[in-house]
Amino acid sequence: MATKPKATKKAAATAEPVSKLRIRVRAYESKILDVSVKQIIDTALRYDAEIQGPIPLPTEIKKYTVNRAAFVYKNAREQFEMRIHKRLIDIVNPNGKVIEALTNLSLPSGVNIDVKMI
Repeated sequence: MATKPKATKKAAATAEPVSKLRIRVRAYESKILDVSVKQIIDTALRYDAEIQGPIPLPTEIKKYTVNRAAFVYKNAREQFEMRIHKRLIDIVNPNGKVIEALTNLSLPSGVNIDVKMI
């Protein structure tokens, strides 16, 4: 006859809900993106936050093909592409000071930030 293992106090203590602040940063230029990510990480570390990342996500490539001439020369075409670089940063158990500092952060133009609480 099998018996159930008893739950210990340590297991109950580690079952606290973990909240995460997930930050997705997107930009067309990778150098500006890396500077922005470093600025976010430095701000979070200043307030003793636990950080996971930056995790590089796959680069999104949008390609557009356009005819060079309006009416004739159908085989003459140009191709253009836009590359969108992405990074992911997780801040585990953020406190109020970290969130306030991140909202007051000024980042360069062309950098898009999405913030979610998980």
